[in-house]
Amino acid sequence: MTTVTYSIPNISCMHCVHTIKTEVGDLAGVTEVVADAPSKKATITFEAPATEEQIKALLAEINYPAA
Repeated sequence: MTTVTYSIPNISCMHCVHTIKTEVGDLAGVTEVVADAPSKKATITFEAPATEEQIKALLAEINYPAA
């Protein structure tokens, strides 16, 4: 199990938080997504088959690229 925290400058509201939780949470292998608007961070816990590269690519695809 791996846990990573990303700084995501585009998070501005609870809608952003919901979108990140829903989209990233749907990736196979992702077990937990905690996003926070005030700190503009997302902490994601995952295992195979999910990879950090997949997660970062998905965040960029949904317009919440990790800084």
